Amino acid sequence: MNSGKVKISAWRRFVMFWVHNLQQALGSLGELTRNPWASMMTIAVLGLSLTLPSTLYVVVKNSQAATVGLSDAAEISLYLRKDLKQHDVETFAKRIELRNDVEQVQIIMRDAGLRDFRESSGFGSALDYLDENPLPDVLVVLPQADFKSVERAQGLLAQLQQEREVSSASLDLQWLERLQALVRFVEDVLGALAVLLCAAVVLIVGNTIRLMILNRRDEIIVMKLVGATDAYIQRPFLYTGFWYGIIGGVVAWIATAILVFWIARAVSGVTVLYDSSFQLSGLNFTELMILWLVAVVLGLIGSFIAVRRHVAAIEPR
Repeated sequence: MNSGKVKISAWRRFVMFWVHNLQQALGSLGELTRNPWASMMTIAVLGLSLTLPSTLYVVVKNSQAATVGLSDAAEISLYLRKDLKQHDVETFAKRIELRNDVEQVQIIMRDAGLRDFRESSGFGSALDYLDENPLPDVLVVLPQADFKSVERAQGLLAQLQQEREVSSASLDLQWLERLQALVRFVEDVLGALAVLLCAAVVLIVGNTIRLMILNRRDEIIVMKLVGATDAYIQRPFLYTGFWYGIIGGVVAWIATAILVFWIARAVSGVTVLYDSSFQLSGLNFTELMILWLVAVVLGLIGSFIAVRRHVAAIEPR
C-alpha cells in the first residue's frame, strides 16, 4: 500500500532553500519599514559609531604619509679628525660613498665651513681674533632609500662612528622620533576606540533584536507548535541584523565623507599658509568595502547573539 509520501529531489530542495531564504530576507526588510523610527535610530547609531574610528583612520593614514617625506630628510654628519689631510678626507669620502647603504656624500672642508659660519652667525669680526680654524672637516652622508628610517639610519650612524677618521657623528632625528611616537600613540588610541565602539554596536543591535523577539513571542510559540525549527525561526532575525549592517555601512560612508571633506578644508587652509601642496585623502574603494563589511559583520554578530539566546528560551508550555 502506498504510504503517500512525496519524494523531493535534491535539486528541488536546494532551490527551495534559497527561495525560502530570499523570502525571509525580503520579509525582514519589510519588518524594518513597519517600525521606521526605531529602525532608523538603530541604523544611525550603527553608522555613526563606525564613523569616528573610520575618520580617525583617515587622519592617521594621512599623518603617516606626511611623515614619510620627513623621514627621507635623514642626514648623517661625520666630524673628522683635525689631523687629516685633504687627500685623506677625499679618500675617506670616496670609500664611504662606495657603501651599499649610502646614496651620496658631500664634503664640507673646514675653511668653507668657517666662511659659512662667518656669514650666517654675524660674528665675523670676532672670528678674526682666532689663531686657527676650530672647525673640523665634515662629511654629510645621505643614506639610501631603504636606510632612511629612524632605526636603520641609527644603525648606519653606529657603523660610521667606528671609522678611525671620524671624531664624532650626529643624526638629528629626535624630533622625528617624537613625531612617530605620537603617531603610534594615536594608532593605539584608534584601535582601542574602534574595539569599544564595535562592541557597543554589537550590544545595541543585539538589544534591538532581543526586543523584536520578545514582541513576537506569541508568534514564535505558535510556529514551534506547528513544527518550525529554531533555525527557521532565527533566520529572519539574522537577516534583520544583516540589513542593519548594510544600511548602517552606507550611513558610515556618507558621514565619513562629510567629516573628511570638512577636515580637508581646514587642512588646505593651513597648507596654504605654509606654502605646502599636501592634500588630505579620504578612504579608497578597498577601505570603503572593508568599512561596509565590518558594519555587516557587526550587525550579524549582534543578531546572532540575541537569537541564539532568546529564541531557544521560548518554548510552548
